[in-house]
Amino acid sequence: MKSIVQLLSVMCIALCCACSPTETSPEAIPLPEHPRPDFERAEWMNLNGYWSFTFNESVAKQGLADKNLQTFDQRILVPFPWGSKLSEVENKGNIGWYATNVTIPDEWKGKRVFLVIGASDWETQAFFDGKELGVHQGGYTPFEFELTENVGFGDPQQIVLRVDDTKSDAHLYGKQGYGDARGIWQTVYLEARGENYLKSIHFTPDIDKSLVRVDIALSHAANNNDEFLLTFKNGGQQPFRASMDGKDKASFDIPLTDQHLWNLDDPYLYEVRAALVGNGNPIDEVNTYFGQRKISVMPFPNADYTYVALNNQPIYLQLCLDQSYHPEGFYTFPSDEFMKSEIMLSKKLGLNGNRIHIKVEIPRKLYWADKLGLLIMADTPNFWGEPVPEAKADWEYCLRQQVERDYNHPSIFAWVNFNETWGLFSKEDGKRKYLPETQEWVRDMYHLTKSLDPSRLVEDQSACNNDHVESDINSWHAYKRGWVWEETIAEADAKTFPGSTFNYINGNKQNGVPMMNSECGNVWGYEGSAGDCDFTWDYHIMMNAFRQHPKCCGWLYTEHHDVINEWNGYVKFDRSEKIDGLSDLVPGMTIADFQSQYYIAPQCYLFTTPEGGKTVQLPIYASFMTANNPGTLTLTTQLVGWNELGDFREFEPNQLSVPFEPYLNKTIATTPVAIPQEKGLYLLRMVLANDKGTVLHRNFTTFRVNRGQDTKVDNARILTFPPASFTAQKWSVKQTSVLNGLKENGFGNGYFEYQLQLPPDVDPTGLAAASLIFEASSKQPFGKDIQDGTAIEGDYMLGKGTFDPCKSPNSYAMTDNVAWISSVKVSVNGIEAATFTLNDDPADHRGILSWGSQPNVNRLAEAGSYGQLLRAELPLSAFRKGEPLVVRFTVPSDVNNGMGGLALYGKDFGRYPLDPTLVLQSK
Repeated sequence: MKSIVQLLSVMCIALCCACSPTETSPEAIPLPEHPRPDFERAEWMNLNGYWSFTFNESVAKQGLADKNLQTFDQRILVPFPWGSKLSEVENKGNIGWYATNVTIPDEWKGKRVFLVIGASDWETQAFFDGKELGVHQGGYTPFEFELTENVGFGDPQQIVLRVDDTKSDAHLYGKQGYGDARGIWQTVYLEARGENYLKSIHFTPDIDKSLVRVDIALSHAANNNDEFLLTFKNGGQQPFRASMDGKDKASFDIPLTDQHLWNLDDPYLYEVRAALVGNGNPIDEVNTYFGQRKISVMPFPNADYTYVALNNQPIYLQLCLDQSYHPEGFYTFPSDEFMKSEIMLSKKLGLNGNRIHIKVEIPRKLYWADKLGLLIMADTPNFWGEPVPEAKADWEYCLRQQVERDYNHPSIFAWVNFNETWGLFSKEDGKRKYLPETQEWVRDMYHLTKSLDPSRLVEDQSACNNDHVESDINSWHAYKRGWVWEETIAEADAKTFPGSTFNYINGNKQNGVPMMNSECGNVWGYEGSAGDCDFTWDYHIMMNAFRQHPKCCGWLYTEHHDVINEWNGYVKFDRSEKIDGLSDLVPGMTIADFQSQYYIAPQCYLFTTPEGGKTVQLPIYASFMTANNPGTLTLTTQLVGWNELGDFREFEPNQLSVPFEPYLNKTIATTPVAIPQEKGLYLLRMVLANDKGTVLHRNFTTFRVNRGQDTKVDNARILTFPPASFTAQKWSVKQTSVLNGLKENGFGNGYFEYQLQLPPDVDPTGLAAASLIFEASSKQPFGKDIQDGTAIEGDYMLGKGTFDPCKSPNSYAMTDNVAWISSVKVSVNGIEAATFTLNDDPADHRGILSWGSQPNVNRLAEAGSYGQLLRAELPLSAFRKGEPLVVRFTVPSDVNNGMGGLALYGKDFGRYPLDPTLVLQSK
């Protein structure tokens, strides 16, 4: 069974009921790790945990005046946003009040003490022991208040925060419709700093000169004898020391001996301690790190187009859109291990990057991208109103703070300022218009971002309306059905050249920057959304197409995980797996094979219908997106398949030597494929391996032979009947047909009955055996089945509405780890022959015939669905000469609460190329 949203179990947090987190051990609080591994002081105190909370302003003000937290009527688990399950507070107000007691240790005397809030949406007012500290506006980046003058070291003191998250179209909001991240949503902590302290430290690697530039900002001007000291904890580098010359800012070029580069396979981080030193003593110290790497644009080898480059090597970008949402914490993840697993998932899938979508990401997740080696495109969140001054100001503030905070993350290779023109349209004459003056503001923001960080690429926006102004990447979005991808990519390919106006607006032109797809998939490629369906079939076709158009420097699949209104993720919203079935088709194959740097693509459609007995000349395309020589390569091809009795056959394999060339992208050979004469469904498996036996890539294509020889069995008659030929049916819920009877569904409990006539020359007394072979599955009633399927309701951009993953008429829930069980009893002329458990109602890549039978329209009909191949031995006593044979398939009422259901598949639907078939074996 595929649930709408399978929520994760609430993590166990052994907290006492006291409101002050200082009364619990560090292990007891959520997210106990330092939130900024890239900017970490030794003396800090995590304030995550239970805080007193209220929406009642009079109660809060009374508690503030009395310094009495008992007046607050709720408690909240910080840092989870109110309204999220993990916060334990329902969303019942726009203004929330937080309060907690803290005791600042005596050991911090002589230091400056700050309250730091990782992020709080939107306006946060702070009080310390009743005294107002200030107000911050903005919902995505860190801010702080100094407590020093009011600290009573060793004494309990009260922190109160008032957060106003009243919605405004002029405030950044992003996709909080997936879960409203209200109030505090990142770690809150106290920090002790020196009297003069390191306000920021930025590392800009220069691998061409084997040095790193360090830019330092202090809280105020240094004393004349103060120095900057950088100590390397690893990498064999000598400490670097230089005078600050009495300034509050300084830049230094630090040479690196035998520099160790950061890359995706070896994400090496230089761990350092930065210190402001006076008279030989540290005034302030910060632990941080950097990755020595270079992001640039360069010509693709032997081509007239450009690619994004990492360390002066072109990199083929294979990314996913990461909505970075959690079903119980919304913007906030339940643990550091969870954030690590998010990055590990992308690595396991064979991706080399994520685009963090419309959210400023939590620093510890970026840390894991740095540590594990995954590239990041970093979006700035959008506002949903018009580009009025207040909205522009909120956006620009967020951008500046985002770049300031995240400058040192080597994983980030590009800043994405806007997305799909969201927030950039103005209403004029009753129409939405992207006005020229707004376009020029977007250009200004592109240049602003470049000035803040010249070391990375910048997109003016990730475009879906052909409206770039000025950008370092010519990105485009497309959501298409499988068969449309070749022409879609070919069009972008043909229109990409310097001076082209394609994908640009108002006379702006391409200037030779890399062209890439920055959102793709099938989710919105079908009318009203694909819903929850097998994404892998269209994905397979799409990947074959992308790899045959190397001018497109990469792609970005939507998406990393499902969200409340999109179910096309690699995993479900709760991060449980989806089962693609690829390893059943080609042993060892996974979704990661579609992301291999060494790729073999058959130059044909994924499902073709050649005539049996003919030889197909199949061109083979090789796409090697690397200079790494894997050794001597061999491509093994092997035809396998099923005949119309479901018998599996394997044919002799063939081998082809494949010469390796760096960044090779071309047709390397044409291989003859001898199509079997026998009708059936066949796969041509393709496995690329090196001389050490390492498999580098797996792929396949499929052939349906309808024009060929019928399957024969010695001394047997074969009778078939299509699923739609039933003579009677009765179901407790309903009965439906798919594509004019290629598949028949019975919902609930009930039966299908078929009346068959034996051929006149078949004498039942002469039979040695009789069997019935058929393909069947259970039949889960989805939302579209209970009511007529319609497009999802509401505003899918904002996540508003009621979203059933299988309400769309295109949906058929992809196979997962939760089975929908049923049972079917086969009887002949009233005599029971066999009973089978139906293990699930699956849909994935194994449903080849279900995909192959889909008409080329923008609707799907139970695509990818398939069943089990079942064989029932029939009692010969049920056969009577001259009498019809009544075959009944019955689902009892005592299975799965009477809702197990039954689906019967015909020879052109499902997994196996057969109608229900009687095999009558003669003596």
